[in-house]
Amino acid sequence: MKNTIFWIFTLIAGIATAQICPKRCLCQNLAPSLAILCAKTGLLFVPSVIDRRTVELRLTDNFITIIRRRDFTNMTRLLHLTLSRNTISLITPHTFADLRGLRALHLDNNRILSMGDEQLKGLLNLRHLILSNNQLNTISPGSFHDFVGTLEDLDLSYNNLVEIPWQTISKLTNVNSLSLDHNLIEFVPGGVFTNLHKLARLDMTSNKLKTIPPDPLFLRIPVYAKSKGSPLSSLVLGFGGNPLHCNCELLWLRRLTREDDLETCASPHNLLGKYFWSISEEEFMCDPPVVTHHSGHSFVMEGEGVVLKCKAVGDPEPSIHWVSPEGKVFSNSSRAISYENGTLEISITMVRDSGSFTCIASNTAGDATASVELSVSPLPHPSNTSQRGHRLDRGPSDILIQAKPGSSQNESNSHSERKVITAQLSHNSAVVQWFLDRNIPGIRMYQVQYNSSADDSLIYRMIPPNNQSFLLNDLAPGREYDLCVLAVYDDGMTSLTATRVVGCAHFSTKDEVGQCQPLHTQFLGGTMIIIIGGIIVASVLVFIIILMIRYKVYSGQEEGGKARVSNVYSQTNGQQALACANSCAKLTGAFEELPLSTDFTTEEKALRGVCGTISKPDQGSDHTGKQRMDLNI
Repeated sequence: MKNTIFWIFTLIAGIATAQICPKRCLCQNLAPSLAILCAKTGLLFVPSVIDRRTVELRLTDNFITIIRRRDFTNMTRLLHLTLSRNTISLITPHTFADLRGLRALHLDNNRILSMGDEQLKGLLNLRHLILSNNQLNTISPGSFHDFVGTLEDLDLSYNNLVEIPWQTISKLTNVNSLSLDHNLIEFVPGGVFTNLHKLARLDMTSNKLKTIPPDPLFLRIPVYAKSKGSPLSSLVLGFGGNPLHCNCELLWLRRLTREDDLETCASPHNLLGKYFWSISEEEFMCDPPVVTHHSGHSFVMEGEGVVLKCKAVGDPEPSIHWVSPEGKVFSNSSRAISYENGTLEISITMVRDSGSFTCIASNTAGDATASVELSVSPLPHPSNTSQRGHRLDRGPSDILIQAKPGSSQNESNSHSERKVITAQLSHNSAVVQWFLDRNIPGIRMYQVQYNSSADDSLIYRMIPPNNQSFLLNDLAPGREYDLCVLAVYDDGMTSLTATRVVGCAHFSTKDEVGQCQPLHTQFLGGTMIIIIGGIIVASVLVFIIILMIRYKVYSGQEEGGKARVSNVYSQTNGQQALACANSCAKLTGAFEELPLSTDFTTEEKALRGVCGTISKPDQGSDHTGKQRMDLNI
């Protein structure tokens, strides 16, 4: 009995399993492998009715555009997934998170543009990843992180890749085949293949490589052009279809044993179009660098920026770096940036930067150097001025003058009124003028330095030598300022730049009162607009009310005229009264013909009363007056 029940449940389970198969798909339910084949079935999405115990799933040649997280949920037994030749352009993050046992993933011949860190997350045992014939232009460095130690086959061919995550590639220690052909790769870093001990096939054909750096892996094992006939412990290397620059950098590759000569040189000009393997080693030459241009002697003030340039030519193109006067190689920092084109930009110079900078151009064939002189003039400080003995202790202001908060204003004016004058003072600006009491030869510029008595920061302004006035802006309102003007000139006795104080001044900015006036005016103008608008609105309302009252009065008079008609003649031009009188005469005659005992209605009595009050004009020529018609009943 127990055996019968067991077989019944087994049969039911088998029937249920057989029913879980997508339409138009071929399902193979042979234990232990469960495969679902849905090739060329016109699918737009991954089928939702898929047995979660499936081991192999093929969805090739369909029209799937997106794969989502729920498409492969709980499919922990899946080993082989093929999504080739669809129109997939989007893979949502963590789509393959449950496919921990997946070994092969085929995504070739789709429309994938980029691969991020989360798209391939969870593939811990992946061996084969095929991404060829897509539109890939970027691959995140962390996209292969989960299977970097297990991947054996990586195919990125026929894409639009310019940059490859080389650091990730260098960690694929278990990779056997690496296909990077038919991309836009321009550069391969040296030593990137050193740790790929199991690499047997490297395809870099049809890229934009001008050179291939020598790698210890290439020198350690034999390199062949074709896999057929090559020993197992060898590397099949393909690099044809690249614009190779055949100079001494590729001499190592020329010395390798090859069976074909399909690669050609794109440069230099004398080797253009020649087969790589037919060129003798003597023709793979390099030219040492030569410095063709560099900056001359530069003069700057301390704190200013400077740009030093150096250009060199050679084959291969030389790299340029700079050495400071202290003998240190310049590296990029917040103060100095060294560019690949040989330009050194120092944003803030220091006195210790004075000296000879060395430009070093180097390539495979040798080095070349050039010197660039830089002179940094120190900013004027109290230690090198004539007023060293008059400097007071450091206080709120750092200006070298006697006019400090608390000192006599007359002393400050007497000290500076002949040399430095401040005029046109406002709450945020002032005009400074200075006069030289004697001629100072070789003035390169004037320097205006000032600060507020309530501020420790010292502000410098450089003025051309042909100006003797300057407008100070962005001052704080209601502040006291200390200011000095210095002349920067060339010392005739030495080659250094000297400074001399022209004069100093002390002034105060006005309080910020003027800004309230426009605000008050704006308020006043707005109030006047509101008042005038109110008057206009009130006038319109009054006019409307008057019209309404007149309309009511006129309507009341009209209704009263309908109820009681009197003095009709006075409101007409005479013709209407005459017609009414004729009508009333006819009515009167009609009434008179009736017997006296006739009873009249109320309307008839009213009509007789109206007609009785109308004066009928005489039709005869000898009556000029008006005759009253009295038709009283």
